Amino acid sequence: MTASRILTTHAGSLPRPDRLLEANRRRVAGEIDDAELDGVLRDAVAEVVARETEIGIDVVNDGEFGKLTTAEVDYGPWMTYAYGRLAGWSHTDVPPFTLSMRDNDRFADFYATEVFPALASGGSTERAMTATFTGAVSYTGQQAIARDLDNLRAATTAAGSADAFVSSIAPASIARGIDPHYASREEFLFAVAEALHEEYRAIVEAGFVLQIDDPSISDGWGIAPPEVTIDAYLEGVRLSLAAANHALEGLPRERTRFHCCWGSWHGPHTTDIPLADFVDLLVEVNVGAFSVEASNVRHELDWQVWKGIDVPDGLTLIPGVVSHATNLIETPELVAERIARYAEVVGREHVMAGTDCGLGGRIHPELAWAKLEALVEGARLATERLW
Repeated sequence: MTASRILTTHAGSLPRPDRLLEANRRRVAGEIDDAELDGVLRDAVAEVVARETEIGIDVVNDGEFGKLTTAEVDYGPWMTYAYGRLAGWSHTDVPPFTLSMRDNDRFADFYATEVFPALASGGSTERAMTATFTGAVSYTGQQAIARDLDNLRAATTAAGSADAFVSSIAPASIARGIDPHYASREEFLFAVAEALHEEYRAIVEAGFVLQIDDPSISDGWGIAPPEVTIDAYLEGVRLSLAAANHALEGLPRERTRFHCCWGSWHGPHTTDIPLADFVDLLVEVNVGAFSVEASNVRHELDWQVWKGIDVPDGLTLIPGVVSHATNLIETPELVAERIARYAEVVGREHVMAGTDCGLGGRIHPELAWAKLEALVEGARLATERLW
């Protein structure tokens, strides 16, 4: 990254326009063919990249528009898209939305009336909740990723964007269960890693930054059964990150980044695993940047964790300086303060300003764009302060 100012980016998902959501609904209903949908998608990507660039986002993306959803509120496309690009899974008779969180006991009524209905309304999530890997895993998404990359390339060229990233799921975040086809959890994870490597390689070879999304290593503790101990959980995290590194083999570190968060559902999050418990494992991932939550009230003090971490040369931290977890719009001054905290700990040359999580499908579109505007202005103020 440049040494003259704080650059800006975001975590991935941006609000889908109504016409794209309607085209997706028609596609699911069999009322529109792929060619017509692709045209709507191509235009939507061009518009979202142009808007990001106009606002001043330095490293833009396609808003994850190629990951199908039919609903304005949807927490799932970042994950569920992968079922369309991997072979080896099938639908089961498991009832959907059996997910539970460790703070359910304390906030049972809240989860029953607020969180689960919101998850159930998702346009990509419901059917995916019954998907289970049962066979040999392989990558089948060549056409889909090529479409996404072509759309983003055309959009960034037209908008004059300086750089762009493409998000792709991490092995552990899609392979959360056990596939009976494989002899062990490790064998299953590494098979998924090898399959996803094809998508990762395509993204980097197309000239974009690869972002691996892996909330599983952090949000998994909040949804783990009560009998799971912290030591056992961290062993699982270690295996998950080993699979991520396997999937990254051969790719240039400087063109990759890793995003983790504690789940984007709007809940209490009182049982989130502390970043300090796994940060030593996190920094072993062979990427050039880490995108982490840093601005919601459960994680705003996580900047202090990095005081004890030796950040290698060339590594960038992308703290979220605006949050998906509140409708309040952060002031640019607050954004600048959050950036400065990280810069003072790890050095200004190691910081890029980002978002806690994807904004699309989680807050109202007007608010999502206002938060990105605050992010850019806050980065400008931070630059004045730090240089």
